[in-house]
Amino acid sequence: MRKSPYTPKHCSWLNQVEIWFGILTRRLLKRARFASTDELKQRLLEFIDFFNQTLAKPFRWTYIGKPLMA
Repeated sequence: MRKSPYTPKHCSWLNQVEIWFGILTRRLLKRARFASTDELKQRLLEFIDFFNQTLAKPFRWTYIGKPLMA
């Protein structure tokens, strides 16, 4: 069995993934109803196209790099 490498939870790519799913949840999935998985898939793909054309921009990082422990 191959073991996955350890990836710390504070990695920048993981933060970006969490931000993306937060946007997806707030703008599309919250309080939504879908009649089928095909409808869900279609709405997700439409949202991704819309997001990429109108809302996508680099995230602004505010962490200044202070150590967590003194």
